[in-house]
Amino acid sequence: MDLKAYLKEQSRLVDEALEHVIPGEKILPHSLHEAMRYSVFAGGKKLRPILVLAACEAVGGRIEAAMPAACALEMIHTYSLIHDDLPCMDDDDFRRGRATNHKVYGEARATLAGDALLTAAFAVLSDPDINAGTDPAVLLRVVSMVSHAAGSLGMVGGQVADMESEGGLQVDLPTLEFIHTRKTGALILASIKAGALLGGADEQALGALVRYGETAGLAFQIADDILDIVGTQEEIGKDVGSDQARGKATYPSLLGLSESRRRAVELRDQALDSLDPFGEAAEPLRAIARYIVDRTS
Repeated sequence: MDLKAYLKEQSRLVDEALEHVIPGEKILPHSLHEAMRYSVFAGGKKLRPILVLAACEAVGGRIEAAMPAACALEMIHTYSLIHDDLPCMDDDDFRRGRATNHKVYGEARATLAGDALLTAAFAVLSDPDINAGTDPAVLLRVVSMVSHAAGSLGMVGGQVADMESEGGLQVDLPTLEFIHTRKTGALILASIKAGALLGGADEQALGALVRYGETAGLAFQIADDILDIVGTQEEIGKDVGSDQARGKATYPSLLGLSESRRRAVELRDQALDSLDPFGEAAEPLRAIARYIVDRTS
């Protein structure tokens, strides 16, 4: 399949949907909504919402049923990036190829823009009108699952562990995998599970897609670790070498580049194997798994 064309079209659909759920700049308070939209519509891979839609399609669902969840996952991800870039966190100047939110709107407004996106994401995810036609029991399961993935037992917990590992502290492989499976992997896995559930997956199909999400999510973070060393600012959308400069625990720092690449390929292959039951319907997920790893070579 033409992955580039697929990603472009799905990203367009997600942006179109996001336009309807994020307040416009003319709505008070103007500056807050402008800051929210600045980061949401800054481009980026839109990987998480696209995974929601692709997982939904893989189990025979309609992407319209999964689109509100796709928007919510992108809003949560964007909030996390805004906060991650703040001076009290990673203190980054660039994100998605442009100045970070706090560089444009100041630290206070950037913080509040992130807060507002997180809160609005759950409004979108649970709104009965936006999610008309979705079984309330399924919707409640998705809301609960995404909440856990975004919180202290998931993404936020992983961010804390990541911060506590900075400064050249000796970190072993289990600790590194704890960080990666939560800071990045939890939201990727939640995207896959949300799409599968909203697409009507049975427990067997859900289990297979969970295996895909777990392995592809970890492969994605390993690839990001590698790109922080060998990539360009254009490729990663932020300053190159920022992880090394802060003494962060990464796969290359622990295992070296060659072994990190080998591990990413191994995880990619496991992700692909988990998609065998889905046939042609899972081709976008296969292409995404290959893309995740191939961009490091």
